[in-house]
Amino acid sequence: MATFKYRAQTSDGRIVSGTMNAADRQDLHNRLKMKELMLLDAKGGEEKKYYKPFSAGTLAEYARQIGTLLHSGVTLVRALQMLSEDEAATAYEKSVYQTIMTSVTQGVPFSEAMEELGGVFPPLMINMFRAAESSGNMDETALRIADQYAREDRLNAKIRSATAYPRILAVITVIVVAIIFGYVMPQFDQLFSSMPVLPLPTRVMIAISSFVENNVFGIILFCVCVYIAVYFLKKLPGIAYELDRIRIHLPWIGRLMKVVYTARFARTMSSLYSAGIPIVSCLQIARNTIGNTYIERQFTQVIADVRAGETLFAALARVDGFIAKMVSCIRVGEEAGSLDTMLESVAEDMEFESERAIEQMVAVMEPVMIILMAVLVGFIMVAVITPIYQSYNFIGVNS
Repeated sequence: MATFKYRAQTSDGRIVSGTMNAADRQDLHNRLKMKELMLLDAKGGEEKKYYKPFSAGTLAEYARQIGTLLHSGVTLVRALQMLSEDEAATAYEKSVYQTIMTSVTQGVPFSEAMEELGGVFPPLMINMFRAAESSGNMDETALRIADQYAREDRLNAKIRSATAYPRILAVITVIVVAIIFGYVMPQFDQLFSSMPVLPLPTRVMIAISSFVENNVFGIILFCVCVYIAVYFLKKLPGIAYELDRIRIHLPWIGRLMKVVYTARFARTMSSLYSAGIPIVSCLQIARNTIGNTYIERQFTQVIADVRAGETLFAALARVDGFIAKMVSCIRVGEEAGSLDTMLESVAEDMEFESERAIEQMVAVMEPVMIILMAVLVGFIMVAVITPIYQSYNFIGVNS
């Protein structure tokens, strides 16, 4: 049995609250019904087990199906039931949909039912559905959300694709170098030791090979410790803040990151503002979707300035990390009274620019990685072949 904190409504309309032990939420609903109480909302019990967030692709598919089914005249409860019975959904996804369906059946608003599941659904989606519940355009909002997360999923896929090849090449390079230093070079020890003088590249190679051969476990342990240290240091707020600040000021890469952050912010603001959410609430939600703590912290002042009556473009103009073009477009949109349309246009433009920048990055990184690998392998070849060639010359002269 789990303990639930609940709010319920009596037969005469009064709202009461309390705690009750129940096997699950459905059991709690049945127990309250026996006392002539209608469950409004509950917290605790089995709900705490849902904390794994959905990916952008899953969120897009979820919203798309909800929007399509609602537009076709299917009720929300029936749509959730169909999602929970979808063979393509994972067991975890089905359990989430079933939990939401149970909550909605008991009278809990759709947005609140999603919010009760912890971090499964992002605040952006929850607040857009909350606004849609008031305006009555659930199907249109759901399809707009689906488009938002589908775009985000495509952008994330492009970034993963752009970094996959350099990572694979880097791993192959490390493996090749490790084999050469740990296995190939020791095979030449006897040959090199018989030579009176060795070239500098060969001496460097022998020293590195000897160090690797004698300290292989120490090197592995050191690498593991460094990886763990970096992983946890990046979690510290101060370190994460500084890393994010440096990231947007790097040559060339910083420009790409600014474009990505600007596109993400503009798309989120466009979706929220089009759904009828107040501008301050839009800023509060959108700041958490940028993905850069350095930029996000600056929004404390932005929100304060907008609340004080300053225009949005003037408040955003002081943010370090966005492309200036977005601020100019927002200014035009505010003056023309078409901020939602202008935000949509900026988002489209920034997303196109980010995709093009990623393609350019891949086009540059691939030959750079190949050149670096060729230089490294070439150095190793020179270090091995040069003393062998010198030994042949020495033998020829003595004969």
